[in-house]
Amino acid sequence: MSKVYKNAAEALAGLLKNDMTIAAGGFGLCGIPEHCIEAIRLSGTTGLTIVSNNAGVDGFGLGKLMEKGQIKKMISSYVGENKLFAELFLSGKLEVEFNPQGTLAERMRAGGAGIAGFYTKTGVGTIVADGKEEREFDDQKYILERGIVCDLAIVKAWKADEEGNLVYRKTARNFNPLAATCGRVTVVETEQLVPVGQIDPDLIHTPGIFVQRLFKGDKFEKRIEQRTTRTAA
Repeated sequence: MSKVYKNAAEALAGLLKNDMTIAAGGFGLCGIPEHCIEAIRLSGTTGLTIVSNNAGVDGFGLGKLMEKGQIKKMISSYVGENKLFAELFLSGKLEVEFNPQGTLAERMRAGGAGIAGFYTKTGVGTIVADGKEEREFDDQKYILERGIVCDLAIVKAWKADEEGNLVYRKTARNFNPLAATCGRVTVVETEQLVPVGQIDPDLIHTPGIFVQRLFKGDKFEKRIEQRTTRTAA
């Protein structure tokens, strides 16, 4: 059975439901699955828990889902560029579970690897540790963090073959590989789609075994979150 679909709407058909958990790849605005996000926005699905490094910005990325009130909870590590996020959080309309960035990455990796939990020193003695099991190893305190497994993962690749073997480009290789493994179903949008055998096996970042559906996107915006310049001396 072919894994290749025509577009995001077809690739996500039958997968979206209210109150589901979705892992979204990307780092800032780099390598985000923008076509999948737009298809979720148009679907009207609500009550979503989103696991993502960030929450997009106002009017773009995951910010689009926030504008329509589709996100109930964010599990994130950085959300500083989204004013609407701040407003919803401070007004009690959005539940937020903050994670140190490395902890979030490891929670997603662990979930994808079938690891139920792990101990880390990160967050010990802070509010991050509130309500979590604490143990000592070699006279050092650690807290228990749970692996994350989501109903759905949405991922952006630079190149993919028809079996779902993926290659990411530069910073997009940050959270996309982790998201791809921690979803019970993984949907991928890619800039390039090539026949099987056209990608050097040594260059594959995510094996196709983790991917159930994919499609070739077009007209990626590829926004830059912030650009700082200075006048030449």
